[in-house]
Amino acid sequence: MEYIVYFIITIGILVFVHEFGHFASAKLSKMRVDVFAIGFGKRLFGWNKVNGFTFGDLPKDFDSQGFTDYRLSLLPLGGYVKIAGMVDESFDTKFAESDPKPYEFRAKKTLPKLFVISAGVMMNLTLTLLIFWGINFFHGKQFFNTTTVSNVELGSDAQKAGFQSFDKILSVDGVKVDNWDEIVDQMIANISAHDVKVLVERNNTRQEFHIPKEILSQNMQKGFFISPYPSQLNIYVQEVMKNSPAADAGIKSGDFLLAINGTKLGEKDQVIDIISSNKEKSIPIVYQRGEDTLRSMVNPGMDGKIGISFAQAQTYTGKIEFRRYGFFASVTHAFDDAVQYTVLTFSMMKNVIVGKIAFKEAFGGPIKIAQFAAKSADIGIISFLHFLAMLSLSLAIINILPFPVLDGGHVVIIALEGLFRKELPIKVKIAIQNVGFVLLLLLMAFIIYNDVISL
Repeated sequence: MEYIVYFIITIGILVFVHEFGHFASAKLSKMRVDVFAIGFGKRLFGWNKVNGFTFGDLPKDFDSQGFTDYRLSLLPLGGYVKIAGMVDESFDTKFAESDPKPYEFRAKKTLPKLFVISAGVMMNLTLTLLIFWGINFFHGKQFFNTTTVSNVELGSDAQKAGFQSFDKILSVDGVKVDNWDEIVDQMIANISAHDVKVLVERNNTRQEFHIPKEILSQNMQKGFFISPYPSQLNIYVQEVMKNSPAADAGIKSGDFLLAINGTKLGEKDQVIDIISSNKEKSIPIVYQRGEDTLRSMVNPGMDGKIGISFAQAQTYTGKIEFRRYGFFASVTHAFDDAVQYTVLTFSMMKNVIVGKIAFKEAFGGPIKIAQFAAKSADIGIISFLHFLAMLSLSLAIINILPFPVLDGGHVVIIALEGLFRKELPIKVKIAIQNVGFVLLLLLMAFIIYNDVISL
């Protein structure tokens, strides 16, 4: 139920922002907007100036008289704005039977059309930048004050990339780095572009090597492949089941388990052994949330479990610097954050296309969105807002792709019509929309299927 609630909140915000962009830009361009819908399919309820608040579908002979019907529809997987005189998701072509009206989309020039179609993407980008700006301005960022690499295991991707334990990184692609975050930023900035040149101090001598772009690109989606020194191996709580012993003890996803029953933890097997050997016994547990160390009692069930999924993770234990930025500096950092995630997104798409990353590892549907939304919210409001910003950016990137039905597909058609000064026949536009809609449904079905099998 928590997943459903957070999914509705997340999708509701993103869809409303996106569709409001189309709605507001259409109004500014003096176009008539017949429908503003959150969701697809059957109209559940809505409001317009003619009928007021009503449930169910509007009568077939309904005349909007130029007023917008604001509605909530059955399928909460998106939304749309129906603009008079435009071939869109509604597949309504009745307007083609008469001459263009001044308030119709088709009667406008190329630039207003492009403005209206791209406004949804621009609003999603704006939301992303506003959230990143707010985090930088009100909350700030934490920096790991080290450039030294922690333990590098034999055969790991870090070793294949050229690193050795306790290398001190001096520069990445010729850019001097002073903390761990600058290292990550510089590597993300060059992801998939070329092999990245790294200068390190090793055994009191300077050595230079190149990280193959394939290793860098593949690992950025899994998590950074080198850890900062000093760090320790901790147990990271990925998920907590509702009404479980762990939930009763106050443990949340994102916490780190430090000790159970007086034993300091470092390996996954320790957690399993201690819990399974203390069935139905109340034992002390110590865990970390942010900068706070918390203590509680947990009572494993008859099955020897406490209702969590967990993994091993390297946790930085060195000096942390916390920086807050001024108004304008926060704007600059917001743009930098957006650019980095955009580069990472396109790199991920490229790796999926060439087969280096499985589709299900790179893309998620409603179930994964709901899971990540709930988990990020459990960690805190900043984590949830960060997730919302990245999802909004992803929505903008996907929507601007030149694919039928998506905003990018409309942009291509409008641009071609403007270039050749001739509108495509309605039948051709409908055919393009139909093909795009079917392909999009198949893609959504495939994504949801991957979500289900990965549960």
